[in-house]
Amino acid sequence: MQYDSFELPLEKEPERIDKLLAELYPDKSRSFFQKCIKNGDVYAERQPVTKAGYMAKGGDLLEIRFPEPIETKILPENIPLDILYEDDDLLIVNKPKGMVVHPAPGHYSGTLVNAILYHCKEDLSGINGEIRPGIVHRIDKDTTGSLVICKNDFSHDAVSKQLRDHSIKRIYRGIVCGILKEDAGTIDAPIGRSKKDRKKMAVLTKAEMLQGAGGREAVTHYRVLQRFSGATYCEFQLETGRTHQIRVHMASIGHPLYGDTVYGGEKNAHGLQGQTLHAMTIGLIHPRTGEMLEAEAPLPAYFEDLLHMFCE
Repeated sequence: MQYDSFELPLEKEPERIDKLLAELYPDKSRSFFQKCIKNGDVYAERQPVTKAGYMAKGGDLLEIRFPEPIETKILPENIPLDILYEDDDLLIVNKPKGMVVHPAPGHYSGTLVNAILYHCKEDLSGINGEIRPGIVHRIDKDTTGSLVICKNDFSHDAVSKQLRDHSIKRIYRGIVCGILKEDAGTIDAPIGRSKKDRKKMAVLTKAEMLQGAGGREAVTHYRVLQRFSGATYCEFQLETGRTHQIRVHMASIGHPLYGDTVYGGEKNAHGLQGQTLHAMTIGLIHPRTGEMLEAEAPLPAYFEDLLHMFCE
């Protein structure tokens, strides 16, 4: 069983421990830590935490015992991978549109995990268990682009810490509906589960946050690359990595991503399959060498075609 322990900074404001841990370990969910608490695997000041609502405060010594990963039952599949970088510790792939990252109800085959199980054989970290071996972060099914896979627990732990520290460089390209007036801007607004539709995420108000809605800090920087008639080509840089972050943030300012019908984009726009969003660049400190590693995924063909169409 793996252990992790750390002391919260003295200036840290009290916060629910399940929410706090989910923020510190972005590759794991709040429900994951609620199960850990229920199983007696979370400690504060050397005492077991018995409730997810325990308020962790500055100076608290927190200890977490992570359960042993269950042997994977997901089958390897010979699915071609577009590999951007690979060594004994890491694999960076260019995920295609329409591919789910890890198995879930309705998607137990044809996922990225099925593909990397075949490609990597036994060389994958087991920290995330049987459903998500090697997966340290995700991008949506219809978002394309660069994704890091960890081949061992050492690299998984190191990359997870960089994600928690917001030190990983993540640059996206996307086309939004409407014409953005500002050349650049920052959206700093917490994101949480929508009260109206639990399948969607939403920007939360301060009042909702104070009422314990469970939102988490989210910061997106955007820059206009080109304006078209009725659409804007943008670059986005993430400070945080919340679920649907760019999609929710851009929709919140009235410019949903082109093709994103979930958050208000134009329906059936040029036959698009979901949002026009691409994880172009990812940069991180290599866990073994300590050197900066950066990989770039070229824009997919459908994206290039759409840009050419707008330019005509």
